[in-house]
Amino acid sequence: MPTVELEEETVERLDGLRIEDESDDELVMELINIYEASEYTLFHAG
Repeated sequence: MPTVELEEETVERLDGLRIEDESDDELVMELINIYEASEYTLFHAG
């Protein structure tokens, strides 16, 4: 399984986005879903 190393500042920013006891995987998946949704919207907007 691949690993990712994050800088302390990035970890702090992710912790600030975390909702209640959300896991790292859940947080990252939510951010990816938001990114994909906005990319899809921009693509279809013309």
